[in-house]
Amino acid sequence: MAKIPEASNRLFKNVFVCRRCNLKIRAEPQRVLMGKVKCRKCKGNSFRPLKKK
Repeated sequence: MAKIPEASNRLFKNVFVCRRCNLKIRAEPQRVLMGKVKCRKCKGNSFRPLKKK
């Protein structure tokens, strides 16, 4: 299966996962690092990048 860069960007670019409730959210990495992004579900602000399988 060929890797298409457009599809990879759509699935993985700027996507982060909440460490408490595992909700996926799309945000800019600088805002996540500064702590300005909050989870919609649990109101936490600790995120990790989405893992590529």
